[in-house]
Amino acid sequence: MKNDSLNSRRKFLQQIGVTSFLAAASPLSSLAASANAEERMLIYNRKISSNDTIRIGVIGYGIQGHNDLKTALKVPGVELAGICDLYTGRLENAREEFGKELYTTINYKDLLDKKDIDAVLICTTDVWHARITIDALAKGKHVYCEKPMVYKISEGVPVIEAVKKSGKVLQVGSQRVSSIGYAKAKELLAAGEIGELNMVNAVYDRQSSIGAWEYTIPKDADAMTTNWDTFIEATAKMEFDAKKFFWWRAFKEVGTGVAGDLFVHLLSGSHFITNSYGPENIYSTGQFSYWNDGRNLPDVMSGVLQYPKTKEHAAFLMTLQVNFISGTGGQEIIRLVGSEGLIEVAGNNITIKHSIMPEAPGIGGGGDSLFTFSKSIQEEMQKEYDAKWTLDQRKRKTKEDIIFKAPIGYNANLDHFTNFFDSVRTGKPVTEDAVFGFRAAAPALACNESYFSKKIIKWDPVNMKLR
Repeated sequence: MKNDSLNSRRKFLQQIGVTSFLAAASPLSSLAASANAEERMLIYNRKISSNDTIRIGVIGYGIQGHNDLKTALKVPGVELAGICDLYTGRLENAREEFGKELYTTINYKDLLDKKDIDAVLICTTDVWHARITIDALAKGKHVYCEKPMVYKISEGVPVIEAVKKSGKVLQVGSQRVSSIGYAKAKELLAAGEIGELNMVNAVYDRQSSIGAWEYTIPKDADAMTTNWDTFIEATAKMEFDAKKFFWWRAFKEVGTGVAGDLFVHLLSGSHFITNSYGPENIYSTGQFSYWNDGRNLPDVMSGVLQYPKTKEHAAFLMTLQVNFISGTGGQEIIRLVGSEGLIEVAGNNITIKHSIMPEAPGIGGGGDSLFTFSKSIQEEMQKEYDAKWTLDQRKRKTKEDIIFKAPIGYNANLDHFTNFFDSVRTGKPVTEDAVFGFRAAAPALACNESYFSKKIIKWDPVNMKLR
C-alpha cells in the first residue's frame, strides 16, 4: 500500500545536465527520451573564479543600488571603491556599512575621475541613465546600467555609439536574461516543443504599497539634503518634491512608470527566449485605480504589441500587463503560447503543457452544425468522414506536462553580475549589451508614448527607430 501510494504521487526527478550561463555557449541538456519524467531539476554547477581585481563605484545608492552592490560583491575579485548619491543620508549609510574611509560624493563626475575605479553600477533615476552612461564610457569605465537603459527613445542610439567608441563593456541590468530557467525556455521553444509560437502573455502584478513604489521617505528630506538643484539638472526646473525624489518611478518628469520598471523586464525576458528584435506596432492604455498619491503615471496598464515574422520566429502577438492592486496578490509570469502547447515561465521555473490538435477535422458533437442538416445528409457526410479519417487520425496526440525547476538558492542576479565581470575581464560578449537593452527599452517607452498620445506607435526593431 505504501508503494502504491508513493507511485500514485510520484514525481520523478531527472538531472538534466550542468550548464554555464549561456545556452549558446553550453546548451542545456535536451528534452529527448524522458517520457516518464514529470518534474525535472535544472542542475547548476557554475564555478565562479577571479582572475583580476575589479574595483567598482556605485552611482545611485537607493534600493537597487544597495541590492546591486550586495550582489556584485559576491563575485570573487570585485571590490568597492566609492559610492555617489545625492541624498546625504545614503552616503552616511554607506560609510556606516563600509567604514568612514570609503570614498563618497554627491557628484558622479568626481567618482568617474577616480583612477582606481574600473567599472560603475548606475542605479539612479531613469532620467539620468543615458547621461551618466555616456560620461562614464568617455572616462574609460565599464558600465552596468540598470534598466531601462534610457529614459527617452532618442537616447538609445547615442548610448550605443558611445559604447562602440569607448571599447568598454556595457551591460543592462535585466537579470532574467542570465537565468538558467530562461535559457531552458529558449531551448525548448527553438526545439519546437510547443509548435509554432503565436502569442506571448506577460504579466507582472503587485499588491502592496512598497510594490507600488510608496517607499519610506526620510524625515530629514529637503532640498538641501537631497541636493535638489543637482537632481533636476537632467529635467525641467521643478520645485522641491520629496515624492519625485524618493518615489521617482511614479512621475514622468524623472521616471518611466510601470512600463520602464516592469514592462521592460517582461520584454527583455521574452526577447531573449524568442530571439526577437522587437515589435512593429505598439499600443498601450492604462488607468489610475488605487494609488491616488499624486503620481502621473498609471498604476494599472496594459500593452498590445505585434511582432513580425522573422527567420527566428513566426509572427506573434504580445500582451503586457501590470496591475498594482491585483487581487492575485502579485505574480510575474511569461506565457509563450504555441500551436501545440504552452511554456509558462515563473521566476526561474518552467512549466510545459501540451495541447495538440488531431490530424482530422471535427464533425458532429457539441458546437458543430451537422445536426442542423437533414438526416440523409448527416448520414451521408458522416459515412464519407469515417471513410476518409482513421480513428487514430481523429484522436488528439498527448504529451506529458513537465515542470523544470531551478535549484534552491539559485540567483539569476548573481549570474548576471558574474557575466558582466567575466566580460570585463575577458572581453567576451555580455548577455545584455546596449543594442539588446535598447531593443527592450524602446517598446516599453513606446507604451508610455502610446498611453499619453492614445495612438499606435510604429517601431522599426531592426534599425531601432520610430517609423
